[in-house]
Amino acid sequence: MSQYHLSQGPVTDKPEQNQNIVVKNRKMIEITGVSHIESFDHEEFLLETVMGFLAVKGAALKMQNLNVAQGVVTIEGKIFEISYLNEPGKESGKGFFGKLFK
Repeated sequence: MSQYHLSQGPVTDKPEQNQNIVVKNRKMIEITGVSHIESFDHEEFLLETVMGFLAVKGAALKMQNLNVAQGVVTIEGKIFEISYLNEPGKESGKGFFGKLFK
């Protein structure tokens, strides 16, 4: 597993806090509003986005494109599931990994 941090410039250069998810034929997904890639492998990507933690699950997944400046990630492979793990701006007592490994 690997980790990537998407750094955002000074507050004045920060883009709007929007997020879009575009899935093309269940073979490619483009996600905007990504602030941090928590971990990834060929079966799952865990991303921190402006809308909360996002899990993308599938088979033969690979990162096709990473635009650090804009917070855009493109993933290719067979996509089975896309799910949010928490609500944006809401902190939980369980923490991220507590939710992940119920």
